[in-house]
Amino acid sequence: MSIRLVQYSDVENACDYPQQIGRLVRAIRERSDDKTLLLGTGDNTSPGVLPLVTDGKQALEFYDAIEPDVETFGNHDFDYGYEATLEVVRSSPHQWVTANVLRNGDPFGAEVGVEPWVTVERNGTTVGVTGVTTQRTGSLNPMATGLSFRDPIEAADEAVAELRAAGADIVVICSHLGGGDDALARAVDADVILGGHVPSTRLERIDGTLVTRPGDGGDAIVEVTVASEPTSRIVRTDEYDPAPDVVDAFRELEESTGLTDVVATVDEPIERIESTLFGGESRVGNFVADAYRWATGADVGLQNSGGIRSGDALQGEVTASDLIGLIPFDEPVATATLTGEQLAAVFNGAAGIELGFAEPGWWHAHVSGITLEWDSVDHNVSIRRVNSEPFDPEATYELATSDYLFHTDDEFPALRPASRTETTDGTQYDVLLEYARECGIDPAIEGRIRRRY
Repeated sequence: MSIRLVQYSDVENACDYPQQIGRLVRAIRERSDDKTLLLGTGDNTSPGVLPLVTDGKQALEFYDAIEPDVETFGNHDFDYGYEATLEVVRSSPHQWVTANVLRNGDPFGAEVGVEPWVTVERNGTTVGVTGVTTQRTGSLNPMATGLSFRDPIEAADEAVAELRAAGADIVVICSHLGGGDDALARAVDADVILGGHVPSTRLERIDGTLVTRPGDGGDAIVEVTVASEPTSRIVRTDEYDPAPDVVDAFRELEESTGLTDVVATVDEPIERIESTLFGGESRVGNFVADAYRWATGADVGLQNSGGIRSGDALQGEVTASDLIGLIPFDEPVATATLTGEQLAAVFNGAAGIELGFAEPGWWHAHVSGITLEWDSVDHNVSIRRVNSEPFDPEATYELATSDYLFHTDDEFPALRPASRTETTDGTQYDVLLEYARECGIDPAIEGRIRRRY
């Protein structure tokens, strides 16, 4: 018998845009029936502006609006500590699963109902569902301290075997592994892998397993029809009118935060879409990196591309909420004093070809006060100038960036905790707000990143 799987993933800051979250809900609702299973694959509680002020609980409005069936965890679902995550799980209307997240060596969340796998009946079919989260979460998220992550392939393989033994007709893995989904598909006997963690869409077969991904920001969902063999399609949410009740609920939530103050006006819209964020120099990236350098007096500003969230363009009256939504993380800006050789090593990470969440050819650095040359064929990165002067490998330079980059070894691994010299009193978005109020928002493309093909 035929059933349908509907996947949402990486909703992230869509909750900050009532029309956007309303369109996502409408697209999902129009597919909700007794033959459909609604599944989430992580990062649906955070990051975003509302998540920051509600510790991720704004997701409960979304969950109540769509009534999901099963969801697993993404790395950002621990942004406010695992106790906040447990509170969201406890209040959610659906089942949470994870085969590989542990706390003190025991399965995470068992006390609030999290299971390693579940079976769900739909239209005479038993669907088995398990979930896995990237092992890089501990490095990606400082708030995940205290959690550990089993090898996802080993954990998923065990769960799939148990699901088959329990009589599952179809086995689905909700995965937040990003680029690791290919290896998962080749190693594990699953029918469908619903993937997340990467902001691009995907529909592909790997060794007979259907692998999907809807991208981020609520721009799309994946619809899978399972009859004799699974078929799939990407559904763009911009084709739908927003659900009015959802728009009203999120507007009320936003207004209650006091984040609607206008801080600047933008005449020429500033894009913040995937191709802009990961394609090289951008106006939005220049604005953020300039703010870091302005706030600290550093020689060079650096913002990792993945730290800027995609969304609607900045235009017209820009509110505090708009700017917080650019980099909605509770992290300060930090500085490091580096030799020229050390600075060059840091920027070697800008090509980011080994990052699990990246696509080939993506660029991962937005900069201020520096001119870089990027060979996108052999992935070499070289520094040409710093503060309009020729780069000197023997000189000493001060770098300002997100404190997160000193914690993680996933991005820009040459930056280590010992390199940190100072941190700002406020967060990254506090810096953006102060800079916008003082200097306005009018970034330009200036040739800071020169790409060779």
